[in-house]
Amino acid sequence: MTEYDTGLRARLVDAGVELLAAEGLQALTLREIARRAGVSHGAPRRHFPTHLELLSAIARRGFADLADRVHRALAQAPEEPRARVAVLARTYLEFALGDPGMYELMFRHDLLASGHLGLRETSLPLFSLLAGLVGELRPEADARRAAAALWANLHGIAQLWRWRALQLTLAEDDFEGLLEAALAAHLGPEPGR
Repeated sequence: MTEYDTGLRARLVDAGVELLAAEGLQALTLREIARRAGVSHGAPRRHFPTHLELLSAIARRGFADLADRVHRALAQAPEEPRARVAVLARTYLEFALGDPGMYELMFRHDLLASGHLGLRETSLPLFSLLAGLVGELRPEADARRAAAALWANLHGIAQLWRWRALQLTLAEDDFEGLLEAALAAHLGPEPGR
């Protein structure tokens, strides 16, 4: 692959990321991504034979961004496992609420199931990190199952918060209490409380 090809591939993904942030998932067409990258509408096919492959490359960038945010946040977190789970969970929710188009794209079943660019495998290290931390707190439990339940709870909070359903139900606009309730439900009460 030439330097031009590598640069064009990155430009297409960059254009997709920017388009997703500006206009949402429905705007991610091959034609619009190509237009924003400054190439013909057929040019993306040289690097991404299918639309799903280009979307997978964009979603892969989202997983990398989320992992980077989590690792930076954990570098500043206390060493106590429960505090680290809380930091990871909060970072996950902030990402989901701050970049909803990317978040939605990252968890599209058709992309994860397609196997393009190892997207599913790209998401697993972050889940393994969560499962490891949960395992430190609940060694008697199946850490992967408990982590999956917590992750599903966080995903539900993110979706329902975006739809503003939880704010109506709770009559408040702060997800911090929900985060604490989810952690307590899956990890037990915080020590000293």
